[in-house]
Amino acid sequence: MLKKTDLKKLLVDCYGKQAKYRSGQLECIEAILDQKTVLAVKKTGWGKSLIYFVATKSFRLDSGGPTLVISPLSALIRNQVDSAKKHGLRAGAILHTNKDEWEEIETQILNNELDMLFISPERLSAKRFKLNILPHLEDLSLLVVDEAHCISDWGHDFRPDYKRISRLINLMPSKLPVLAMTATANDRVIEDIAKQIGRDFVTLKGGLKRENLILANIKEASLACRLAKILGILNTLEGSGIVYALTKRNAEQVSSWLRANGIDAHTYHSDVDPDKKIRLENELISNKIKVLVATTALGMGFDKPDLRFVIHYQRPSSVIHYYQQVGRAGRSNITAYGFLFYGDEDERISNFFIENAFPPQAHFELILKAVKESDDGLSVAEVQKKINLRKGQIEKAIKLMSVQDDGPIIKVGSKWVISPSIDRFSLDKDLIEKVQLNREMEQLQMKEYSETDECLMKFLTKALDDKESTECGVCVNCTDQMIEIEMSASAEEAMQFLKESYQTLPPRKQWPHFKGMSKYGFSGNIRRDLRAEQGRALSLWKDSAWGSVVAKCREECEFNDELLHACVKMINSWEFGKNPTWICCIPSSSNPMLVPSFAMKLAKELGIDFVSCISKVEETRPQKAMLNSYHQATNLDGAFEVDSNYVKNEPCLLFDDIVDSGWTFTVASALLRSHTNSEVYPVALALVSPRQE
Repeated sequence: MLKKTDLKKLLVDCYGKQAKYRSGQLECIEAILDQKTVLAVKKTGWGKSLIYFVATKSFRLDSGGPTLVISPLSALIRNQVDSAKKHGLRAGAILHTNKDEWEEIETQILNNELDMLFISPERLSAKRFKLNILPHLEDLSLLVVDEAHCISDWGHDFRPDYKRISRLINLMPSKLPVLAMTATANDRVIEDIAKQIGRDFVTLKGGLKRENLILANIKEASLACRLAKILGILNTLEGSGIVYALTKRNAEQVSSWLRANGIDAHTYHSDVDPDKKIRLENELISNKIKVLVATTALGMGFDKPDLRFVIHYQRPSSVIHYYQQVGRAGRSNITAYGFLFYGDEDERISNFFIENAFPPQAHFELILKAVKESDDGLSVAEVQKKINLRKGQIEKAIKLMSVQDDGPIIKVGSKWVISPSIDRFSLDKDLIEKVQLNREMEQLQMKEYSETDECLMKFLTKALDDKESTECGVCVNCTDQMIEIEMSASAEEAMQFLKESYQTLPPRKQWPHFKGMSKYGFSGNIRRDLRAEQGRALSLWKDSAWGSVVAKCREECEFNDELLHACVKMINSWEFGKNPTWICCIPSSSNPMLVPSFAMKLAKELGIDFVSCISKVEETRPQKAMLNSYHQATNLDGAFEVDSNYVKNEPCLLFDDIVDSGWTFTVASALLRSHTNSEVYPVALALVSPRQE
């Protein structure tokens, strides 16, 4: 092992003449070089990547093999690869976004030309990785598990694929040093990480306080007021940063508001094109844009040392989540800011994520029964046909079963089949109940944090079991001073923006797989001449603008004139190819006059004809009870009939009050277009925000 003087020289070689080890870094590197398994729990910005960069450099100078780094997010991995290269290491990554580089990386591994290989935990189950890469990693010098809290059932970002890491460790020589790192692990998670990896640990835990990070909590129930204040903050603060939102739609909305008011803001979430994500990451790092409005897709380990602020549009579900996200700011020890906005509706969104963290026992039983009864196994799409569960629910349950040591199902080709271990499989119901309860307690703790009058940094570090927790002296509670915000837009302007943030309704382009819509004879791709045009919804269901008004009026069984005028304004702002000359609506058995009466008023205000041409001829189960696309579509097969005597051969509006999956509009539009050559434009009062999957 290199001497301390040599390790200091190595640091200078990697990081420059002014580089010095921070407290605990040298101790951590020495433990790794001594072939120990190390768990490093250190604050955000402490420099955890420096540990394995320098250790790798040392091993390679001593003719050792490469380092394998397992990391949870593509953004984080790209960030780490770039950083490793800047510090003189030959690094590569195998990601789903860089398939054109895989062959070159495989060759580099074979020829021992890479110092570091970065992968996500999902790659451990990939056939190509196991055949082409894993056999050549027998001489690894170091295995790094980044964001190690993901391996724990108790961790706030538990990832089932992290379970595969313990199997990998069991395959490796016992003397192979393992470095597990995280900034967000309390004592319970630390204990579970040790259990999951199955080795004796040297645990190196440091103080988590960030003296340069100025925190402030702002209670604001009105989303319009939040938007106005966030705009004011961005116009006040120098530098660039991140605004976090809980959902993709929230992120899009905040980003649109900021751009409309002259802020160079861009949206970042899981649906953004991978190439665009890379471009946005680089532009934020190089300060070419002011702010990324992001979901948790941009989170763990993203390293921009001079990030000046992190703003939360809504309250995260746990203190641990919050510490990890706000810790993106000020990593180079510059003064940075963390603003947390919160209100009562945040809890509803957090509850959704908590309730869906683990599938219930019934989901496992339904899936196993369906797979057992099949002749040659089932794909996920085929499971969707057999059971009424969302695709995301099915995939989550299958993932949890497949990563177990004695998992009850295995994948053969594209299908899941019953494994020989099925009789030994049992789900730990007690553990799931305890984890669920723990996450509910974490949410209560986060609520307590948002309302506390004690030092905010001390509250966070105490929650993470930091024994050195002390007051920061700089947060809003310590100084009793809020940063002065220069308001550049009013809450009224923001509310008007929200009221005019109409939701697009993209047309579906394919009928459900398998039999399609047998009663109607629809199957395969939806023909262009049967397809709806892109539609619009006035609001998101129960949002703070029109969505809450829609919900209230629906309860009272009458939509008011305020909604009528707002809907007319939305339609009049629409740029049609050729303006619609008539309107029809979706019939309902439960409340037969609610939708038609509003559609008639709408027709009168717009100066077009109302035509009652669609009737419901078969009773169906409520669409909201249909949980995946196959069941949503087939539930409507044969449900509606169009009277061709009333259909006009001119563009029309097709109205419904609420739209969820979009299948009702899809089926009704296809039936209408079977009798007309003109466009059909779906219109709704509210869109039920797509379920998080």
